[in-house]
Amino acid sequence: MKSLRFSDKTAPFAILFISILCYGLLIPWTGFYWDDWPFARIARFLGPGNFIPAFHGFRPFLGPIFAVTTALVPPHPALWQTFALVIHFLAGLAAWWSLGHIWPNHRRQVLIAALLLLAFPGYSQHWVALTHVNQEWIPFIFYLLSFGFTARLVRHPEDSRRDTAYGLLLMVAGLFPTEYFIGLEPLRFLFIFVIVAEQVGGFKARLVRSLKYWWPYLLIWLLNAAWLAYYYRSGDYVSYDLALTNSALTAGRLVPAMLEAFWKAGLYAWFQILILVGRSITAPSTLVSLVLILVAFAALAFYLTRLDSTRGPDGWARQAIAIGAIGILLGRVPSLAAGLPLTLQSSYDRFMISLMLGACLFAAGLLESIRQERLRPYAAALLIGLAVGQQFFNANIFRRDWARQQEIYWQFAWRIPALKPYTLLLTDQMPLDYETDLSMTAPLNWIYGSDFEGEGLPYLLLYTEKRLGGVTLPALERGRLITVPYRTETYHGTTSQALVIYVPPDGCLRVLDPAFGDDEIYKGRKPRVLTDAIPLSDPSRIEADAPDLSLPRPPFGAEPVHAWCYFYEKAELARQGGDWKAIPQLAEEAASRGYAPRDALEWLPFIEGAIYSGSLGDAKALSRTAYASDPRIRKALCVVWEQFSRDTGLKQAAAEPLSEFGCRQ
Repeated sequence: MKSLRFSDKTAPFAILFISILCYGLLIPWTGFYWDDWPFARIARFLGPGNFIPAFHGFRPFLGPIFAVTTALVPPHPALWQTFALVIHFLAGLAAWWSLGHIWPNHRRQVLIAALLLLAFPGYSQHWVALTHVNQEWIPFIFYLLSFGFTARLVRHPEDSRRDTAYGLLLMVAGLFPTEYFIGLEPLRFLFIFVIVAEQVGGFKARLVRSLKYWWPYLLIWLLNAAWLAYYYRSGDYVSYDLALTNSALTAGRLVPAMLEAFWKAGLYAWFQILILVGRSITAPSTLVSLVLILVAFAALAFYLTRLDSTRGPDGWARQAIAIGAIGILLGRVPSLAAGLPLTLQSSYDRFMISLMLGACLFAAGLLESIRQERLRPYAAALLIGLAVGQQFFNANIFRRDWARQQEIYWQFAWRIPALKPYTLLLTDQMPLDYETDLSMTAPLNWIYGSDFEGEGLPYLLLYTEKRLGGVTLPALERGRLITVPYRTETYHGTTSQALVIYVPPDGCLRVLDPAFGDDEIYKGRKPRVLTDAIPLSDPSRIEADAPDLSLPRPPFGAEPVHAWCYFYEKAELARQGGDWKAIPQLAEEAASRGYAPRDALEWLPFIEGAIYSGSLGDAKALSRTAYASDPRIRKALCVVWEQFSRDTGLKQAAAEPLSEFGCRQ
């Protein structure tokens, strides 16, 4: 075993191995998130060509990338997760190839830098695959390859025309579609300078020759800056407001922001997994993450210590650290100019992709600075192993989010078999980590509007917590016109066509109905941005007598086992349709399977079903069960029994529970 050696040609296999460990293990259990849903819906119902006008007001050069990839990859979550794995693998190869041309005599060091980039733990958004593959990773690969062709040009001037053409074309393809990488271009000059320094003596001579190589790229860079300056000030641009002219980039805020970027990308991100797993050390996902850290460490330590690698001149560590530190700081400029935060373990850490190259060179340089040379491959294996564990930890968060999404979509199908067009769905917030109201609008239109042939967008979901008081949702009053652009479509409706829903963090989807006293029941228990909307809710927009709805596969998963929420949704649907006799049957079947609610409010339709089907004894028993599980339900029980007393005039029949629960009589 000691004599076993690996050549440099085995590097792609190491990159593939780490790619699979990081991003391949949970592919079948991850799906669509965030803007994936609107983009998938465009691809499925409007066609790939619709991405061209869809990006006209945001990133006009990005539309063609989406158009090409969505024409090749169907809107299937597992296919896009697999495609993202392939793209990440190609990014690792691109980094290894390009850095290898910059530092050809430091092959092990550049492989370590490429593996660090591949697994970079500060970036958690890999699983928002359809969005980020197109929006960032494909342009990033182009930019990385552009660096490699430039390095090859400087080292082999005899191929100058070909490599210059490739380098410039790839730079354009990486720079113009997205503004993420505009801060990286000075790194090209530094890479050129490093190579020229091996060929020419004297700082001035090196500077002149480096500028001679760099000037075509500088010209393209300035052209891109001029284009962005024009476009951001044009009437076509409808996205982030630039902060270049306000306080975001003043010295008082610039320095702390840059120090924060350096700390998070250059140092903290590499070890955050230790803090995250420490919060739940016995959780299964934590244990698997720790096992993967050990597996990656052992495999890479074995591989790196046996990797044939010629050692070039000393000084590589200093070069990597210096260029890496500059790359971190420059990479923060685009997101900072847009006034956006750099928050780890959130959707905002997508901005880390522009800091990633610098962070990985910086880390690789620090590893190379370890005095004991024999310890360096072990330290590198440990750092990459920690990153692998972090990425599995991230994957499991997305797995849970996808599972919760599937639960919610199927609860929609059970509770709302069909929905009248132009319905406005309102809720305060959804218990999901990576979906906004506008991103969830897409799957709801997929579910209920797949055969819609009218004009505009048939359904819209709005979070009152975020939208109320703004242009989108000025006020919660009837008759308000709601007009919301949605890429190339527009929703036109009114607040008189609203359906108010609520999904608790650990419970079932609820359609809130003022006719059943929900405005009174939920008042004080839930935020006002939700309860104030309940009077607008019109459940008649649900076609309760429609056939059972089955969600299309893909993109939705298989129908889950009929547990408590299935019986709850069907009971609510039966209550809406006045089918009181069906509700006790649902209650009996749920009880026979051992199901019961976690939230006592979910007993209400079953109590009402028992009341109005004539089983007052069962209704009283269920009321006591609900009260015993959560005394806070007293107000809701009073509303139910008081309403029964008013509706039927059977005051004597309601007297016992009204007295027992201390209700007004």
